[in-house]
Amino acid sequence: MLAVIGKEVLPAYLRFQRFLEVTYVPAGREQPGITALPDGAKYYAFCIRRQTTTSLTAEQIHKIGEEEVKRDEAEMLVIAKQLGFTDLKAFQAAVKADPKLRPKSADALLDAYRGYENGMQAKLPSLFGTLPKAKLEVTTIPDYSAKSAPAAYYNQGAPDGSRPGRITVNVYNATERSLPDVEAVAYHEGIPGHHLQISIGEELTGIPEFRKFGGYTAFVEGWALYSERLGKEVGFYKDPYSDYGRLEADIWRAIRLVVDTGVHSQHWTREQMIDYFHAHSGMDDTNINAETDRYIAWPGQALAYKVGQLKILELRDRAKKALGPKFDIKAFHDEVLDSGALPLDVLDQRLTEWIAAQK
Repeated sequence: MLAVIGKEVLPAYLRFQRFLEVTYVPAGREQPGITALPDGAKYYAFCIRRQTTTSLTAEQIHKIGEEEVKRDEAEMLVIAKQLGFTDLKAFQAAVKADPKLRPKSADALLDAYRGYENGMQAKLPSLFGTLPKAKLEVTTIPDYSAKSAPAAYYNQGAPDGSRPGRITVNVYNATERSLPDVEAVAYHEGIPGHHLQISIGEELTGIPEFRKFGGYTAFVEGWALYSERLGKEVGFYKDPYSDYGRLEADIWRAIRLVVDTGVHSQHWTREQMIDYFHAHSGMDDTNINAETDRYIAWPGQALAYKVGQLKILELRDRAKKALGPKFDIKAFHDEVLDSGALPLDVLDQRLTEWIAAQK
C-alpha cells in the first residue's frame, strides 16, 4: 500500500498541483461575478430562470432582497427594544454572550427540537387536510462528519414506511450552539417543512414515479422557509429570543438575494458581499466567508429559498383576496402540496385555476 501511494498517488497530486499553478489559476477570471465571462449576463439570467423557475430579472430580485432585509430588520429591532436594547448590534452581541441561550448538553439540544416538533404536530390538523403517514424522528449527525456539517438537515424516509423521516441534528460542541435558532430550524427541516412536504409527495398516487421524488429547489426550500413563518402565524415563537432567531434565519435568505445578484449582475467585489453580510446580520466570519464563496461558485442557487417563500405567500394572499370568507387555509395548503414539487410558474398557474374553481 505504501509503495502504491509513493509511486502513484503522491505523483498524481504533484501533477495536479502543477496544473493548478501553471494552467488553471492563471486562466481564471479576476472578477468574482459570472458576468466577467463571455455571455456571462445571459448565463446568469439562465441560472436565475433555472433555480427560481420564474421570469424575475436580477434587478428585480436585488430590489426584492433589499426590501425584505429592511422589513426583517424593522421586526428584529422591535424585539431588541422590547428586551431593553437600543440597536441590533448590541442585541446580537448580548445573545452570543448569554450562556442561558445555549443548551446545557447534547440531550438538551435534541429535546428542544423534539419539543417544537411535538407542539407543531398538534396544530397540523388545523392547517392541512392531508397529512403524511410517514413518521418523523430526531436523531444525531454521525460523529465522523459532525465537525463540518450544518446545524441540522433532513433525511427523507423510505417510501414503503420501513424508515422514518429524520431531522438529523449536529450535537458537535452542543453547549456552544444557539438555542434561539432551533425553533425555526425544527419547523424548516421537520413539520410543517421538509418532512411534511416530501413525505406527502412520496405518498401520492396516480402520478408518474418521477413526480414523487423529483424536486425544484425554489419549491422545496421555499416551502420550508414558508413553514418557518407559518409557525409564527399559528401562535408559536412565544419566546422572543426564538422569534428573533426566526428573523435571523429569514434575513439570511433575504441577504442572499442582494449579494448573489450584487456579485453576478452588479459587479460587486467579494469584499462588498462580506461587508453587506456584516452590516445586516450577526453571522460570524467563518460562515460569512463560506456563504460568500458558495454564491460566487454557484450563481443563482441561493436565490431559490426566498423567492419560493415569497411566491407561496403571494399566492396565498391572492387566494384570500379573491375568495374572501370562502378561503380555507387547509384547502390552500393541500392544493400547493398534492402534486409534488413543481416549478413556481406551474404552481402559479395551478393555483390561479384553483382559485377560479373555488369562486
